[in-house]
Amino acid sequence: MTKILKADERGHADHGWLKTHHSFSFGDYYNPEQMGFRSLRVINDDIVAPGQGFGMHPHRDMEIITYVLSGQLEHKDSMGNGSVIRPGDVQYMAAGTGIMHSEFNPSPKDPVHLLQIWIVPETKGLKPRYAEKSFSKIPAGELALIASKSGRDGSIAINQDVDLRVGRFPAGDAAKYELKPERNAWVHVAEGSVVLNGKKLSAGDAVAVSEERTLQFEGTEASQVLLFDLN
Repeated sequence: MTKILKADERGHADHGWLKTHHSFSFGDYYNPEQMGFRSLRVINDDIVAPGQGFGMHPHRDMEIITYVLSGQLEHKDSMGNGSVIRPGDVQYMAAGTGIMHSEFNPSPKDPVHLLQIWIVPETKGLKPRYAEKSFSKIPAGELALIASKSGRDGSIAINQDVDLRVGRFPAGDAAKYELKPERNAWVHVAEGSVVLNGKKLSAGDAVAVSEERTLQFEGTEASQVLLFDLN
């Protein structure tokens, strides 16, 4: 069974310095039919204007993953971490017992386009943790593992039974992914357009997958997708 969420069905807000789309209920956007999917709670598709950003603010008991699509994002947090992440970079925070952090676009002229993802952890009250890694050079036409519970195959270890994969597909490139029994998937098209199991999806579209085993992807133009394999 699949359920498609079209890009224009998402929540949207334009704050001037921030243009954002919410796949699930977030902030002032509330949709009782879109409260999350399994342990996946937030996918915010954000474009932050040059020289703007989110000031220092708190998080607790949430797995937070930031993935940059274009531009650059400067991060600082109460654990003492500070860095600038760029396209293909993955930043991870286990908020656990509580952290403070800020996110800022350091460019004087270029916006930054990013996805911020929240996943509910298996256990609350964990010690906060930070990690980052570049996946900018993963091969085209593959669904590369970038985050997992075990941190296997060079992925970032997170506190939930989720495999997060990124696929970059030039036009005509294809890949197949097999879900194990009792697993579910959420597919988010970050850029471009793909055909998934015969259905064309464009940037911002997403699909919830349950009770299906095989996912067949084909790029119809240069595209990038995120695949969440969920318990």
